Amino acid sequence: MTPDLFAEWPAEPTTEAIVDGAVVLRRYALACEQALWAGINAVAGEAPLRRMQTPGGHTMSVEMTCAGPWGWVTDTRGYRYQSKDPVSGRPWPRMPDAFRELAQAAAAEAGYPGFVPDACLVNRYQPGARMGLHQDKNEVDFSQPVVSVSLGLPAVFQFGGLKRNDRPVNIPLAHGDVVVWGGPARLRYHGVLRLKPGGHPLTGDCRYNLTFRRAR
Repeated sequence: MTPDLFAEWPAEPTTEAIVDGAVVLRRYALACEQALWAGINAVAGEAPLRRMQTPGGHTMSVEMTCAGPWGWVTDTRGYRYQSKDPVSGRPWPRMPDAFRELAQAAAAEAGYPGFVPDACLVNRYQPGARMGLHQDKNEVDFSQPVVSVSLGLPAVFQFGGLKRNDRPVNIPLAHGDVVVWGGPARLRYHGVLRLKPGGHPLTGDCRYNLTFRRAR
């Protein structure tokens, strides 16, 4: 991944197919980047970002918080959705309107109209952070897509198959790119390679990811 690669991309939003059911909407979120950034700060101000533990006791390198009726959590008891922040005991922050509206519009653009997310995971990647290959499978209805928004530093998104050992494809993602997957691609493994150091005018030395799901 090089700066030259990103410089060659067109300034206007474009759509790129990954596999059947999955697309990248290049630069789709740029028009509302300021509203998204304000929403991230509001959510994190109410429910601070934190590194959660996996059931095996591993501390995640990615910092996380949630917004909406349901929040995704992980600890020694397992992976699950719950309506309250386990740190504060209070309900998760309200999902900002800009979050919900972008997720619904991106899903419709990708061929999934009627998507109403009830959970948004806010992830902050600092240099060296990564997300291993995994499936999003704690949701009730797999007919609903996943919408993933990238802000800040560029990253390499890995999109694999329906088996963990299926060879993934590496997809460079830049600020404002949105990945949507559902249908036959809904349960494909995916992850993010280790983030390289850098700087961005909006997010500083970090990458933020907003992942929208229909949990219940």
